[in-house]
Amino acid sequence: MNRISSARVHATARQHGAMDHSTPPCDLDEVRRYRLGRIRSALVERDLAGIILYDQLNTRYAVDSTNMQIWSLHNEVRYVYVPAEGPVVLFEFGGKNLLGAGISTIDEIRPAIAFFYFGAGSRQAEQARKWAAEMDSLIREHNGGNRRIAIDRIAPQGVFELQRLGYEIFDGFEVMENAREIKSAGEIALMRQSIAVCEQAIGQMREAMRPGITENALWAELHHGNIAGGGEWIETRLLSSGPRTNPWFRECSMRVIERGDMVSFDTDLVGPYGYCCDISRSWVCDAKPNDEQRRIYADAHAHIQHDKALLKPGLSFRELTERLLPLGDEFVKGRYGVAMHGVGLCDEYPAIRYPQDWDAVGYDGVFKEGMVMCVEALAAPAGGREAVKLEEQVLITANGFEQLSTYPMEESWL
Repeated sequence: MNRISSARVHATARQHGAMDHSTPPCDLDEVRRYRLGRIRSALVERDLAGIILYDQLNTRYAVDSTNMQIWSLHNEVRYVYVPAEGPVVLFEFGGKNLLGAGISTIDEIRPAIAFFYFGAGSRQAEQARKWAAEMDSLIREHNGGNRRIAIDRIAPQGVFELQRLGYEIFDGFEVMENAREIKSAGEIALMRQSIAVCEQAIGQMREAMRPGITENALWAELHHGNIAGGGEWIETRLLSSGPRTNPWFRECSMRVIERGDMVSFDTDLVGPYGYCCDISRSWVCDAKPNDEQRRIYADAHAHIQHDKALLKPGLSFRELTERLLPLGDEFVKGRYGVAMHGVGLCDEYPAIRYPQDWDAVGYDGVFKEGMVMCVEALAAPAGGREAVKLEEQVLITANGFEQLSTYPMEESWL
């Protein structure tokens, strides 16, 4: 297949509101200070001396420095220590000051001590003791005798060694998910830039979609547009076509898309500056939708419109769950895992369940101004050939919500 012309790509970008991505749309240092302040406040509220961060999304939030982010997610080679008071230390892979230099929220960069098995092998216990000794020395400099520490993700040996030194360990994800839930104006500006890049790439996908293209080749258009626009990576491969859309959650394959197929996808895209654009769309390839495709599309669209309109500060998670547009009987079995979820650098707290799932996994809380939510809808009829997946990204404001995603739905199908 011939690639679409540069002129057509640029026309699509203009149509969907693409921005100039060469410069940040806000003061990055202001965003960094805000995020670090949110972490420190969460530590103080919980009477924690500090937090050790290995999860690369949490380290990004804390200090805005990345290094081989995907590789570092499954190899514990870099970490950050954030104290409630005192200097923030980035422990960098190889100890090189290449990617963290000049970032105002990093006070010091040290070489990381790796004790995961691939790196340490039979010396794992020895390296873990060295790691714990260094962390103990650093923590004690400013902890005022407080030996309560949070950790988000680490090999068990690290926990054992800190406990041996007298530390009480707490869940770092609970700290970080709550710290990350309220976005600053600068964060929203960065998120809008990520959405613009994502929607430009979606336009490239739409231009490339025609009978004969494989699901993988179509999905590659999203990756291409994201990287070319300054984005970073995509968390999933959630694109499927025709009978592979129902049930949902088959990832893209070498299946050739045929004329008249429903093509449904979920972006899960991490764009410029690390912010996520998580939206879903469903199209029909090179044909008008048939009656069944229109019907299930209308069902998913109705859920999106109804459910996002419920959002406002002060509403509890349980109250929203009870007010969701009820699922038709044919859609209950194939329902999506959540009705909506938070989003920032990735999918985040909270996860809002359907009423059918409340007793098993639901939890309560309160929506707040400054949260960003992704509102989900999956219409996958039991025994049906195809499914429609739709999703919008919205900001909770003082008076309700503002929709951040702008790529159009198929209104003519309704």
